[in-house]
This record gives sequence, C-alpha cells and structure tokens, in this order.
Amino acid sequence: MFTLLIVIIVLALIFDYINGFHDAANSIATIVATKVLTPFQAVLWAAFFNFAAYFISRYWIGEFKIGNTIAKTVNVDFITLEVILAGLIAAITWNLLTWKLGIPSSSSHTLIGGFMGAALAHAFTIDGADLNTVVNYAKVIPIVLFIFCAPLIGMIVAYFLTILILNICRKANPARADRWFKRLQLVSSALFSLGHGANDAQKVMGIIGAAVIYYHTNIEVDPNYLKAEDPFKYFVSHWEWVPITSFLMIGLGTMSGGWKIVKTMGSKITKVTSLEGVAAETAGAITLYTSEHFGIPVSTTHTITGSIIGVGITKRVSAVRWGVTISLLWAWILTIPVSAIIAGLVYYLVTLF
Repeated sequence: MFTLLIVIIVLALIFDYINGFHDAANSIATIVATKVLTPFQAVLWAAFFNFAAYFISRYWIGEFKIGNTIAKTVNVDFITLEVILAGLIAAITWNLLTWKLGIPSSSSHTLIGGFMGAALAHAFTIDGADLNTVVNYAKVIPIVLFIFCAPLIGMIVAYFLTILILNICRKANPARADRWFKRLQLVSSALFSLGHGANDAQKVMGIIGAAVIYYHTNIEVDPNYLKAEDPFKYFVSHWEWVPITSFLMIGLGTMSGGWKIVKTMGSKITKVTSLEGVAAETAGAITLYTSEHFGIPVSTTHTITGSIIGVGITKRVSAVRWGVTISLLWAWILTIPVSAIIAGLVYYLVTLF
C-alpha cells in the first residue's frame, strides 16, 4: 500500500505539471497577443509568479484553503487509495485530450470530477452504501455554482474596468498611453499568474493530502492524524515539501507552454489591445483572489475567458466570436461528468488487478 501511495503522489505531481502547460495560456495569452513579451519570455514570467504564489499562500494568507476544500469534496468513508488513483488517471487523460484538441477546459474541474466519479464507483461496490452521502455537497455546490459565477464575475469586472480606464485616459496621447499599458500588462499578468499558481497548485495538494490522510488513518495508523482537529492542516504542517513541490511543478509546467490554447485564448475569442489586456488580467486576478479568500476552487480558464469576453463587449457585442465561446462553454459543462465517467471506468479496471 505504501507503494501505491508513492505512485499517487508521483501521478499527482505529473498532473500538476500538465496543469501548468495546459493552463499556461490563461496568464500569458493576452500578453503574447499584444506582443508585450515573446512567448518564451511570457512563460518564464508566468512560471516565476506561479511559484512565487507559494510564499503568499504560506506566509501572507497563512493557510491553503483551496487544498483543504479539494481534500473534503468526497466523504471520507468513500475515499481509498484506489479511488484517488482512478480519479488522477481520469483527470490526466481528459487534460491531455483537451490540450491536444486546443480546448481550454478546466484542470480544476476535471480533477474534482475524477475524484467524485471514482468515489461513486467505489460506493456501488459497497452493499447498502448510501450514494447520496458520497459527495460532500457543502463543498461541491459552491464549486459547481462558480463554474458559471467565475466567468460571469470576470466578465462584469473586466467590462466596467475597461470602461473606467477608457474614461480616465480619453484625453491621453494614444502612443504614450499604449506604451504605459504595455508596461502595466507586465504587472497585471504577474497578478493573474500569482492567482493561477495559488488556485491550481493547491488542488494537487488537496489530492495528495487526501491520500496521505487515508494512509495514516486506515493502513499505517498514526494517532496524530486520528486526534487532529483538522487532519489536512496537520498534513501540511508535517509534509511541508508537498506544497513547495506542488507550486514548483505548476511553474515548470507553465514553462513548457501550451501554444494551441494560447492561440484560442489570445485571438480566437476577441482581439485585445494592451489596455484591454490589463483590464482582462486584472479582472481575472480579482476574481481568483476573491474565490481563494473563500476557499472555493475555481477555473482560471473560465475566469480569464469571461474577462476577455468582458473587454470584447465594451467595443461591441459582435466583437466577441460567440461561436468559439459556445464551443468552450460545452467543454466546461462536459468536463466534470465526462471526467467522472472516465474515473468510474478506471476504478473498475484498477480493482480488477
């Protein structure tokens, strides 16, 4: 069983790396589209701030709320190492498939969907199990609501922020203003990358935490976990290398790029200027920081897409390519159920051996 725990930790960190290059476009698409930085410079910039987010979460916020939420999305009675393994395999499969197709789906939601799907499959194998108690709805319902709320908040904030900036700068020299906004885009993209790192790296921490807690409460029993008021916080305090490695891996993944999705995010939804890039990234960052404050894991992909749509609407509604947006929306809706189905199938295969 210890070997299986190690395999889960390794797979979780691989997922974290994939998450980085799958979601790299979120924080660099607009800065590349406006030619403020080259693609290589942009991924280095984003990767640095992805990792720097660890220090903000650890020493400024003082806890990893999102990781704690992820670890508790499934009732502990239905968590096993096999469940976590199947969920991770499903999440990695869906992430690689959507990356290959250039679809900016949510790494967050595929991980949650995989975790819940595998747990439900496990519950079906238990005689008399109450399937209604498998999912911790107090944690999951806010996550599901924010599938729709996060892009909507990003869109609204970006819209009004763009209008505000345009009114403030209406008498500015266009060439001079553009130079300033190119510089400001470095700041706004850094803010969004910090939010991306803080939000997404913690999700992997939550999965690893669930596996470690299960191992120490059911297999190699550690009384410290049994008596801890919050086992996840106890886990983080004694496995300090996990959060550091999680933030490092997402940064390394970001450095690997993800250029197909950059193209979708940076130009296919709507054309953006440096001013609009600043507004979109700032709006996205505000949304991510707000959700992190409440411990709600959201999709950085959904958030920045909504923000880009928001700046596009300020020009005219037709400036947004709604056909592309509707295709993305279908991918968002399907991510959790498809990941859950894949995870359920993987769970049955895993338990055969």
